[in-house]
Amino acid sequence: MEYRFVPSGVCSREMIIETDGNIIKKVNIIGGCHGNTQGVSRLVEGMKIDDVIKKLKGIPCGNKGTSCPDQLTKALEEIKSKQ
Repeated sequence: MEYRFVPSGVCSREMIIETDGNIIKKVNIIGGCHGNTQGVSRLVEGMKIDDVIKKLKGIPCGNKGTSCPDQLTKALEEIKSKQ
């Protein structure tokens, strides 16, 4: 399944997430700090959705109160709610 998410409060503009059941197959984050978003994307590939949510939820970026990893967890929670 491919899911598109528009993050809020961060520099990235879109997250494209491919899943197979509860497994993340691929993440492409458009915009944001390229090195960081590319690193996060590669690290979560092959992981279970719940494990990624546990590890990344609530991570802030500066004084924004959220971050690209935190926004990824919001996207994953939406995916879970639609499964």
